[in-house]
Amino acid sequence: MFVLKNKKTSSDHLLNSEAFERWSVTTTVSLPQIGEEDYISQKSLSSRLPRTSLGSIHRLETMQCRIALLDGSDYTCTVEKKAKGQVLFDKVCDHLNLLEKDYFGLTYRDAENQKNWMDPAKELKKQIRAGPWNFGFNVKFYPPDPAQLCEDITRYNLCLQLRDDVVSGRLPCSFATHSLLGSLVAQSELGDHDPELCADYVGDLRLAPNQTRELEEKVTDLHRMTPAEAEMLFLENAKKLSMYGVDLHHAKDSEGVEIMLGVCASGLLIYRDRLRINRFAWPKILKISYKRNNFYIKIRPGELEQFESTIGFKLPNHKAAKRLWKVCVEHHTFFRLVSPEAPPKKFLSLGSKFRYSGRTQAQTRRASSQINRPAPQVQRLASKRHTTSRSLSVDIGGHFSRVCCLITVKGGISETRIEKRIVITGDANIDHDQALAQAIKEAKEQHPDMSVTKVVVHKETEITPEEGGQ
Repeated sequence: MFVLKNKKTSSDHLLNSEAFERWSVTTTVSLPQIGEEDYISQKSLSSRLPRTSLGSIHRLETMQCRIALLDGSDYTCTVEKKAKGQVLFDKVCDHLNLLEKDYFGLTYRDAENQKNWMDPAKELKKQIRAGPWNFGFNVKFYPPDPAQLCEDITRYNLCLQLRDDVVSGRLPCSFATHSLLGSLVAQSELGDHDPELCADYVGDLRLAPNQTRELEEKVTDLHRMTPAEAEMLFLENAKKLSMYGVDLHHAKDSEGVEIMLGVCASGLLIYRDRLRINRFAWPKILKISYKRNNFYIKIRPGELEQFESTIGFKLPNHKAAKRLWKVCVEHHTFFRLVSPEAPPKKFLSLGSKFRYSGRTQAQTRRASSQINRPAPQVQRLASKRHTTSRSLSVDIGGHFSRVCCLITVKGGISETRIEKRIVITGDANIDHDQALAQAIKEAKEQHPDMSVTKVVVHKETEITPEEGGQ
């Protein structure tokens, strides 16, 4: 025990303590008479050593993650709590069979319910402090020219994101554009137009924030072509919209007026009352920064100007200012640079060390051109739809039948219940059983993958005015 009482340096002391602990642990069995003070000393020394040095197995903590996909379904997986965001993102992309994944990202909600982009280079546990590990899979960088995407499955996921943008109102459109895009959605989900379907089959699809009967009729008229062609044309029309790929942030200008700052592939946009009042392209911006809840951009001088100018905006809080700054850094790096900048290596460096760590658009396009695999099959799931009903009336000689389709959504997959309603008109000589059998036969022909589980017959008698008077 004299080793612990010698006055030596702290490093020597730690080394001697470690050697003493190893000896005491291995010889504890042969020395049953150990004093209380010796036991306390050994216990305190053992607490300083890692558990692995004592032969125990270190258990890795894992967390279950739920990711909401763009088709409305959920994907659940388990990752280590200390894993970086890139591990989870790669798992999601592997599940979706996506190779052109640099355009996408994962989002999560913070304690203030604000949407944040997950940082792939940062540990997950440092990004989600509390609550369940729920994420959303979304398009992060909207490609200016979707036709340059290599695979249909990438375009399909971009279509799903844009359809959600349209329905939620983030991507406003005119009536004519709504009609065109809606017809392409109907083509992608329902296939080729079937003239025997009822005219209101489009009513089940979510096409616009305030969907009208007039819009649905216009969509029906434009419904043609194959799903892949429809999605390509959908993207070609969506990219022309003024709000395509714009990430909006609430702010105030120097006079305290409420504005919106939009970040996109081309630069920074300023909106007031939903109208764009200014635009700063990336080549014109020299520097972006934030301090507390203020966000600043330094503008390159124009042809008739001699000095640089700085424009400031006030964000709701410090986190909002930093969030906007990070989005600007990522968009500028992805769309403007050939390769991402390396983070500063200095130990005592001023400012944030955050840098975009993924591939740029130039690198992504080069990688896409080298994809060499058979085109993956795109499984197009039914999108979220209105819980509504539609009907089809068919004349069957002396009576008519009505098919009513009730569509609900569970977990992103639509469940359809077909109700075949028979309305028989005429005298008492009509064969009701034959009419009912004919209606069931039609329902099976129109929906071969479904089966009739229940038949309910209601008899109604219409009283004529003459009979009512008697």
